[in-house]
Amino acid sequence: MRHNVKKLYLGLPKGQRKLLMYNLATSLILEEKIKTTKAKAKALQGIMDKLINDAKHADKKTAIRKVSSLVQSEICSKKLVDEITKRYQDRNSGYTRISDMGFRAGDAAPIVQIELV
Repeated sequence: MRHNVKKLYLGLPKGQRKLLMYNLATSLILEEKIKTTKAKAKALQGIMDKLINDAKHADKKTAIRKVSSLVQSEICSKKLVDEITKRYQDRNSGYTRISDMGFRAGDAAPIVQIELV
């Protein structure tokens, strides 16, 4: 049975969905706010919470290796471990905020801005 199992498939196969999420996570870490669709932002929120928690609770070298296996650039993993985790030492979760921006002109998809708090 699938009670209370929530997965956002986004209409993509597993490999493409995984790469999409890691590319969005890389962009969010580097830019600290991005615009995307609501479904992608909700899927990204859980991944970012896990990435930041892993970076916070491991020592520096282990955290960089763990994050580097998921995100696309070395600069991104170092920024996450050095700068971003320092901001969230007091916070247990809720590292991202989703704000509505309106609807996309082409297909009326809801556009949101996801940012690091």
